[in-house]
Amino acid sequence: MKQINESFPEYFILMGLTKYPWLNLPLFCVFLTSYLFTLSGNTAIILVSQLDSQLQSPMYFFLTNLSFLDLCFTTTTVPQMLFNLGGANKSITYTGCMVQAYVFQWLGCSECVLLGVMALDRYVALCQPLRYSVIMDRKLCLQLSGTAWLLGLANSLLQSTLTFQMPLCGHQALDHFFCELPGLIRMACGDTTVNEIILGVVATFLTMGPLSMILVSYGYIAQAVFRIPSAARRLKAFNTCSSHLLVVSLFYEPGIYIYMQPSGDETQDLTKVLTLFYCVITPMANPFIYTLRNKEVTRALRRLLRKAISSKRI
Repeated sequence: MKQINESFPEYFILMGLTKYPWLNLPLFCVFLTSYLFTLSGNTAIILVSQLDSQLQSPMYFFLTNLSFLDLCFTTTTVPQMLFNLGGANKSITYTGCMVQAYVFQWLGCSECVLLGVMALDRYVALCQPLRYSVIMDRKLCLQLSGTAWLLGLANSLLQSTLTFQMPLCGHQALDHFFCELPGLIRMACGDTTVNEIILGVVATFLTMGPLSMILVSYGYIAQAVFRIPSAARRLKAFNTCSSHLLVVSLFYEPGIYIYMQPSGDETQDLTKVLTLFYCVITPMANPFIYTLRNKEVTRALRRLLRKAISSKRI
């Protein structure tokens, strides 16, 4: 029998979402449907933001970034999950697990920072409306979005590299539906104290930093909104900001619970359910949240559809 390398096994067995095999087919159908909605919804947001001349503002530049992040983020986990749910093979190669963990950590952290940047954009738009186009010029928008991507990459290189250096002592069964760092750390047979401390400290910094920026920004935004004399303009500002806050709550709350809880304090079943929120449900919900509560995006989608239909008739 071929001996398994303690540090670098050939593959991992993913235990998946449930211990009941009869649930695999219904879950496969549910997550395939949600994935298709995620792909179509976020692609529509990207296309309409790029093709409609009335949506060429910093707000929609960041929304395009968020939609692209969500497309990549959900694609990192859902296809592998569907593959495992749809067949008898529940494994993932060691290399595949590494790639998945690195990319997931990169994109997840980048989205966390980007949501903070979007709150800053809303603060400038509502509290400095006359200087908005001057302050949030294209150069600054590119710098802010680039910072989000680079911080996510730096975090991933640090956290994932430290995690994959830990000895596994032949352990291959990962009690999760994809390769996430907290689950991989729990598999290690050595002392994981340093890894847990670094994961907690970095997660706290990269979560609470943007979250603090969001809370402070919306504190000033609330004051500015209440000073707006027009009820229609107040409602428009409220709809735009409430959409962003809903996305923030869906993304941040499960992540904070998973990454900032002391090791072993949470049940793994609860961790799996919470993980589904920020890596499956939130990317699917974002396009609906932004389009249903944003009349500009809704009108732009209608214009794009009319143009597509009229071009086909010609």
